[in-house]
Amino acid sequence: MFKNYLKIAFRNLVKSKGYSAINIGGLAVGMAVAILIGLWVYDEFAFNRYHANYDRIAKVVERGVFEGKTYDGGEHTSYPLGQYLQEHHKDDFEYVVQSSWTDEHILAYKDNKFTKTGAYMSAGAPHLFSLQMRRGSREGLKERNSILISESVAEALFGKENPMDKIVKLDNQFDMKVTGVYEDLPYNTEFRELTFVAPWDLYVASQNWVRDARDKEQWNNNSWQLLTQIRPSSTFEGVTEKIRNIKMEHTPEARFLKPQNYLLPMSKWHLYGTWDDAGQADGRIRYVWLFSIIGAFVLLLASINFMNLSTARSEKRAKEVGIRKAIGSIRGQLINQFFSESFMVVFLAFVLAILIVVLALPSFNEIADKRIGFPWTNGYFWLAGFAFCFLTGLLSGSYPALYLSSFQPVKVLKGTFNAGRFAAVPRKVLVVLQFTVSVTLIIGTAIVYKQIQYAKNRPVGYDRNGLIIVEMNTPELYSQYNRIRGALQETGAVEEMATSSSPSTFLGSNNGGFTWPGKDPNLHDNFGTIGVSHDFGKAVGWQFIGGRDFSRQFSTDSLGMVMNESAMKYMGFRQPSDIVDQTVKWGDTPYKVVGVIRDMVMGSPFSPVRPTLFMVNYGWANFISIKLKPGLPLRQSLAKVAAVFREVNPGAPFDYKFTDEEYARKFAAEERIATLATVFAGLAIFISCLGLFGLASFTAEQRTKEIGVRKVLGASVSNLWALLSREFVLLVIISLLISTPTAWYFLNGWLQKYEYRTEIPWWIFAAAGGGALLVTLATVSYQAIRAALLDPVKSLRSE
Repeated sequence: MFKNYLKIAFRNLVKSKGYSAINIGGLAVGMAVAILIGLWVYDEFAFNRYHANYDRIAKVVERGVFEGKTYDGGEHTSYPLGQYLQEHHKDDFEYVVQSSWTDEHILAYKDNKFTKTGAYMSAGAPHLFSLQMRRGSREGLKERNSILISESVAEALFGKENPMDKIVKLDNQFDMKVTGVYEDLPYNTEFRELTFVAPWDLYVASQNWVRDARDKEQWNNNSWQLLTQIRPSSTFEGVTEKIRNIKMEHTPEARFLKPQNYLLPMSKWHLYGTWDDAGQADGRIRYVWLFSIIGAFVLLLASINFMNLSTARSEKRAKEVGIRKAIGSIRGQLINQFFSESFMVVFLAFVLAILIVVLALPSFNEIADKRIGFPWTNGYFWLAGFAFCFLTGLLSGSYPALYLSSFQPVKVLKGTFNAGRFAAVPRKVLVVLQFTVSVTLIIGTAIVYKQIQYAKNRPVGYDRNGLIIVEMNTPELYSQYNRIRGALQETGAVEEMATSSSPSTFLGSNNGGFTWPGKDPNLHDNFGTIGVSHDFGKAVGWQFIGGRDFSRQFSTDSLGMVMNESAMKYMGFRQPSDIVDQTVKWGDTPYKVVGVIRDMVMGSPFSPVRPTLFMVNYGWANFISIKLKPGLPLRQSLAKVAAVFREVNPGAPFDYKFTDEEYARKFAAEERIATLATVFAGLAIFISCLGLFGLASFTAEQRTKEIGVRKVLGASVSNLWALLSREFVLLVIISLLISTPTAWYFLNGWLQKYEYRTEIPWWIFAAAGGGALLVTLATVSYQAIRAALLDPVKSLRSE
């Protein structure tokens, strides 16, 4: 019997090819979108789970209150804090790992030289990360000049040679013995770029400022990262209570900031990495919820299409039900028949959806910056997929199975059966819901793009064109500034060159303790602080609104200061002339303010610019900024610059970054979200229109005789087109009235998370509404005009 049900179901599908294609295709697209989003969400929640002790690893982070707002001190911690936790909280922590920031360094072996990303870490790091050792052991960091490298680095440096006990050069300074090789970390972990680990003791011994922080107990110098693994008997909440006020106890002068330490569990690093002003955890979790909702809605739209067309078409099968009952079919057999047809369509759509996902995954991964594979062996995935198929098939098949199977055959075969005046109401409600969701997604996508463009078009306060950044990661670059500058200028390809403690795209240091004329004694200051060479302003193209740039002609500029406009206003001055030539003290050191510049956007382009002070300090140099001469071929200019660096620094490759590309990366996350949202919103509209097309076709087919009668009585094609289109246009207008305030409410709340944000213009709602109406008319008109052009003789001919 079941075989017979499937045979009849297949014949019905073949008989109505158009409706079958719309049904199966629309549902498959919706399923595919839901599967892709589901895989993305699963990957987000699975982030960092590679590490065996994932549920016991945490970062020490700092929060406090500054000017009435909760500030996020992030992962920056002081050197003494790590030492304190190791000495006084041994019963709470299994490992306390002090770490430098993961950064680019030069690794060299014979003629092989590469720039690789790594960090200096305490000896417990390999255990904390549960590194999978291919050679050596996790104990390999106990010697000061040892190093652990990843498999990919081992292959790049040594090829097929055994890397163990080989000597590599780190940053042209240290001879490091390879004591272990570990498996490359997966892409969905925080430390995926960690390709080597060097001992923390070596870092402390080689860096004067780190030794000072250790020897002088500098609790206020937050410059490092502190990773911990609590013991099985401890809890994050319990340990946090113990360490919360350690910094305040050791820094009485910082009590006004109320700095408190917290353990941020690894499970929250990726999704809850930031805090809002109210102190609530925030971060990528908002995108996870956003896409989860989008995926659910797109799947809902596809399911609505399927149910709408299934129920609409089922009404035409009333006579079939009557005949089946008349020749002896019982109701249970009819129910099984309709359900089998519904389940077949859903199963075919699921198979097609899997094919779409497999084909789309490479492109999806590229857009989303993921490395997601299809979960062929994941039982939960298949369980969820088949559960959805069963549920969708059950819902869509329930109307014909339960309602139509209850008809009395006498009424049906006499032609007195009527589905009822309200039979189409559920379908109309579902169409309204479809377009409400689709238009809301379209409006949301438009606002996201507008916010990104608003931030992109923000004046950045300097010239990014032709500006490249070179990190100073070897001693040769620190000691030969004048030689490098002179050689670069002789090439004729460089307009200016300068050094700084932070690149123009990142603010790496904040400090307090400044005093100036008229300072409010209750104001607790905190400024971005950057040490620069004299020519930094010329290299990056500072835009002065008062005063002048640093100059070698003035010996006093060695203690000179240039501040941005935000710093001037923060200090309480309205005009540059009020602060230029005044003295600002940092501790006991006086600095003369020589100029005020327009704000440079060095942090997030979506946030206000921090008050920032620039001081001449060659000892802080970490980066070289090079302004290439405009008008020259880029490849030629870079070749000349590279030749200079190879001559001065032969032991290291020449690595550089374009400032405009680094700045563009600040928008990467938002742009990925916007691109994905656009694709999904487009598919939502496509699915909605697909369903609308099917319903319009069905409606025109139902009213074939009515159209014939109207044509005979003199109705024109335009009259008939308006008649058939009016109902659908009205449904879309209702959906617009619902979606407009809904979209405004949610988008306005989303924009409040950005301090530098765009407005929500009325024309976006008008454009989305007008577009939805045009798409609706275009979708419905084909069927309406086609029906209106039919020969009335054929329309009125009896079946």
